[in-house]
Amino acid sequence: MNFDTEQSSRRRVYLALGGMCLLTGFALISVSLYGALRSGEPERWIYVRPQQGAAAPVVAGAAATPGPPLGDAEYRIIVEKLAIDAPVAAFGLDENGVPEVPYEPDLVVWYDFSARPGTGGNAVFAGHRTWRGDAVFRRLEELSAGDKIVLKGQDGVQLVYQVFDTELVDPTEASARRWMDATDSDVITLITCGGDYRKTDDPIFGAEYDKRQVVRASLVGLGAEAPPQDVAAGG
Repeated sequence: MNFDTEQSSRRRVYLALGGMCLLTGFALISVSLYGALRSGEPERWIYVRPQQGAAAPVVAGAAATPGPPLGDAEYRIIVEKLAIDAPVAAFGLDENGVPEVPYEPDLVVWYDFSARPGTGGNAVFAGHRTWRGDAVFRRLEELSAGDKIVLKGQDGVQLVYQVFDTELVDPTEASARRWMDATDSDVITLITCGGDYRKTDDPIFGAEYDKRQVVRASLVGLGAEAPPQDVAAGG
């Protein structure tokens, strides 16, 4: 393989993972199964607790999702364990075919070349690890099997996911591409920077993280928040 071919192959691997980590520390890129909830009733997530690295959990009473549960409205990603409550925006590829990255430290992006959440495939999200300080996914590596991630729409619709796999990935390896691939189960994949922060020869950025932190979670609940109860006068 000549040098140009090797460089082209390496670029495709980075693209498959979804992005780059640069000087400011930004990372970017880098189940059609759910438990039903009934409005007004307490939360009842019905699922098999997975182990890290295990297959996506199977949810009792699962059914096919007829369409994107969140529709086209804005929604947020909520991870209580990490104190994350951030807006999500749809991003795509730029004119060079490279995944776009946000310029806001607290914005999470969903890539529109991946599945829409809740439609039975792999929905890929990315966020900065650092951006002139800590950013939205700064502590992503602290998530572990069983932790929950919620996508919450403006109308109260919620998709609840359970983490079942985490990994520190070398983006130069061909195996890294699998995190961006389509799946036959309803999952989300969260990606940010990880590993060592090292100097490079890049004349603009000068440094980058050498790994990507990846978290994958399976859909275990679909429902809506119960409306607030009316309080009787004088009660």
